Amino acid sequence: MNRLLADIRRRISAVRPTRWVRFALVSIVFFLWVAWMGCWPLALLWLLLADIYILGYIPFTWWKKSKSRAVRSVMGWVDAIVYALVLVYFIFAFVGQNYQIPSSSLEKTLLTGDYLWVNKMLYGPRVPMTPVHFPLVHNKMPVIGTDSYLDSPSLPYHRLKGLRSVEAGDIVVFNFPAGDTVATRLEESPEYYDLLVARYGRDFVKSHPEQFGRVKYRPVDRRQNFVKRTVGLPGQRLRIVADTIYIDDVAQQMPANAQFNYILATSRTLDEDYLRELGVTPSDAGLLNFDPSERMRLTDWIPAAASSPLIYMLPLTTGMIERLRADGRADGLAKVNDIFRTTGADIHLFPAGVSDEWTLSDYGGADGLYIPRRGDTIGLNPHTWAIYNRCIRNYEGHHDAYLGADGRVYIDGKPADSYTFAMDYYFMMGDNRDMSQDSRFWGFVPEDHIVGSPMLVLISFDRDRSIFNGGIRWSRILRDANPDK
Repeated sequence: MNRLLADIRRRISAVRPTRWVRFALVSIVFFLWVAWMGCWPLALLWLLLADIYILGYIPFTWWKKSKSRAVRSVMGWVDAIVYALVLVYFIFAFVGQNYQIPSSSLEKTLLTGDYLWVNKMLYGPRVPMTPVHFPLVHNKMPVIGTDSYLDSPSLPYHRLKGLRSVEAGDIVVFNFPAGDTVATRLEESPEYYDLLVARYGRDFVKSHPEQFGRVKYRPVDRRQNFVKRTVGLPGQRLRIVADTIYIDDVAQQMPANAQFNYILATSRTLDEDYLRELGVTPSDAGLLNFDPSERMRLTDWIPAAASSPLIYMLPLTTGMIERLRADGRADGLAKVNDIFRTTGADIHLFPAGVSDEWTLSDYGGADGLYIPRRGDTIGLNPHTWAIYNRCIRNYEGHHDAYLGADGRVYIDGKPADSYTFAMDYYFMMGDNRDMSQDSRFWGFVPEDHIVGSPMLVLISFDRDRSIFNGGIRWSRILRDANPDK
């Protein structure tokens, strides 16, 4: 024992002052992290830090004493890379992370090709549910396509204390709730698994891996990342009337950048330069070809369609419409959703079996849709089961819950007349209202799926242009990612 103590004293006395300073700083950060985590047994890991910085019993730096120059060189790089990966792991897990905007659902606030810095500390970071994962990729390794994480060990949902809770109008990054089961070949497409099952049947999807890929389950924090605007908070009742959102029967202001799909009749070509000046991504503007009978049917909504030679479909904001009219390029126009509503177009909205008469523009029915709040209790019947069964079964873990043949709801195998929610839920929508796959299609976002809120646009690339021909949107670099808040 005396020999061990003497050896410890010898090692301590040999440590340079600069290393003591580094150790002290690392220790302060470490104990602040432990306090933030609220798990004091983690403090035992400080002994490992003490050995790394001071004592040196574990030979992490054995390679520095190697006689081989190649070994020292290679291991020097390995040491630096491992250190960087560990640092990135903790920054990405507890501070923030970069994300790419893959779709146009939030245009014109966020554009396809924007790379965002997402603040995870605002709402409090989640403790990683799949702690063993490669830190620079989400759920699949590049090239080889294997999972970038291990299913085990896994941790239950726990969120650290943040600066505030989610507020109405916040743009939020979250894991796709309906992405718990995926067909791996179509995982990053709009054709998510529930849609495939509704279209082809569960057995067909599972038995055709060459078409759909493997069917597999994704843990919550490994599901695809979505970004939308928060329009409904826990405990609120939401409905949409003529595109205006009502929360608890109070009309909400339309975001300045909200846009809708329009059919436009014009006698003047909308070339690429004009579309860009207008603010429309050229690939989002389609020139439509109608035969004479179809064109005549279109005149019920756009009388000018009979004489105007060009018919476009494109997303527009109120400001863009005013510009088109001022430029004499809008002979007539009508919202696509207004046309769908009168033609009875088949759009599958959430919740199935309840939303048959709803549309994207008129949603929620006369009473609105209640957004679950932690601790609130609802009565259970076939109607409420149709709305909240996914919350109960998939998100809150009551897998043995179902609607019986007798019309009663059973939870954990027992009949239940009511249910008390264990989590808060949110209703999310895109500003590009007609081009957004959001809560109107797949339902509520549980609190354990919330990742964080975008702070900055780091850089932005125009998908329709090369790097050397305006492909970088210089005006968006370091721009506020949520200017409406």
